Amino acid sequence: MSKKKLNILFVASEVFPYAKTGGLADVAGVLPKALKELGHNIIVVMPRYYQIDKSKLTHVDGALGVPMGPMGELWAGVFTTKLPQSEVSVYFIDYEHFYGRRSLYDENGTPYEDNDNRFIFLSKASLQLCKMLDFKPDIIHANDWHTASLPLLSKTRFAEDFSNAGTVLTIHNLEHQGNFYKGGMDVMEIGWHHFNPMEFESHDRLNLLKGGIAHADAVTTVSKRYAQEIQTSEFGFGMEHHIRAHASKLFGILNGVDYDEWSPAVDKHIAEHFDIGNMNGKLECKRALQKHFGLELRDDVPLIGFVGRFATQKGIGLIAGIISGLMQQDLQIVMLGTGEKWAEHYFGEISGRHSDKFALHVGYSDALAHQIEAGCDMFLMPSLFEPCGLNQIYSLRYGTLPIVRATGGLDDTIENFDEAHNSGNGFKFYAPTHDALYHTVMWAVGVYKNNQKAFLSMQKRAMKNHFSWRDAALAYEDVYKYALAKHTK
Repeated sequence: MSKKKLNILFVASEVFPYAKTGGLADVAGVLPKALKELGHNIIVVMPRYYQIDKSKLTHVDGALGVPMGPMGELWAGVFTTKLPQSEVSVYFIDYEHFYGRRSLYDENGTPYEDNDNRFIFLSKASLQLCKMLDFKPDIIHANDWHTASLPLLSKTRFAEDFSNAGTVLTIHNLEHQGNFYKGGMDVMEIGWHHFNPMEFESHDRLNLLKGGIAHADAVTTVSKRYAQEIQTSEFGFGMEHHIRAHASKLFGILNGVDYDEWSPAVDKHIAEHFDIGNMNGKLECKRALQKHFGLELRDDVPLIGFVGRFATQKGIGLIAGIISGLMQQDLQIVMLGTGEKWAEHYFGEISGRHSDKFALHVGYSDALAHQIEAGCDMFLMPSLFEPCGLNQIYSLRYGTLPIVRATGGLDDTIENFDEAHNSGNGFKFYAPTHDALYHTVMWAVGVYKNNQKAFLSMQKRAMKNHFSWRDAALAYEDVYKYALAKHTK
């Protein structure tokens, strides 16, 4: 008997390649394609931020009326296109008052005061769009706090059209919960009886993610380890008791990687292609990276890379605490990222003092991120917490051995080097301390310098690791079945 093909509504605040601040966009840009390849009918909905050029999109005829409680009915335009290399339709909600801004969520680090209205609007607009398109979803897949109102909206305000749909909420990062003034309850139009500590209320404020967790038929996180960690006080951000209360419907599904985009055999951004059978191109990529950054051109020096946000979560404070000590060693470091201003200035000063062995690019460059993955010998990722992490998985494919803290998806994907048994694909430390990070970096450097045979063997093991979106999509398919079965009980 053939399996049922599902109609899936997938709603996210950011989708690669149209808008991105983090891993959510990567997932939203690839998972729907993998689900489509399994035979499901899926549409993706996101805002039309004004950084997205509408001239490259197709306008959808008609206007979308979105009921917003005391704000009245607001009218939005809709544009559409296909996700690259796919037949998945993406729909963009066009409303200048909410999305015609410089940034997605904030201005110079200060969140927009009306973020609650902006994303309640997105959630409601996505349901109204389904009605306009006559698309009847079997599954409504919400992502993070931005769309966490969807599970209850579909069962209350929009129950007439969507009460049969199963709902799934994916938590990409629990730190961000959508905490707002409680007046947003009126905008949602779901009834104030849902404003209580078991649902949307948190310290007399509206917590959108909390309500989404309570009402979704299934909740997922982006790695198995993170699903366990968010039930603890260390990683729960005050939500651990609430999550434990809903643990029976919580699933951890590791993100996949788009190997059409991230593979040294086909990467269009790197100096020379390479793969397990012929690693010569990796050395050429290293030389090209050293040349790009003006570092000393040396084949024998270990080159360590970092790509990511300069944020506390990413362990940027740990790196800052040991960088002066590392500069006394025979190694090179390149960093690409942006974020906390103190970190940008501090690492800028380091690059000025040690320009022969330390280089910094403040900002983001997709091409340079690929070049760092390809050209480095090791990749630094000392996150204090990491729901999944993708850069360590990219690094494995490029034979760039990860140095990581054993948390979340980092712990799930990286096996610690064991010299006695010639096993492992990277280097792990456990305590979030300067000493632990420093000694792990020096351990990795020592293996690189003193046991090249073991290092090369580990690189080849790393490059054989495969984290496919098809596997992730099959796991989500199982969760969808669970959500539907639970919903129809």
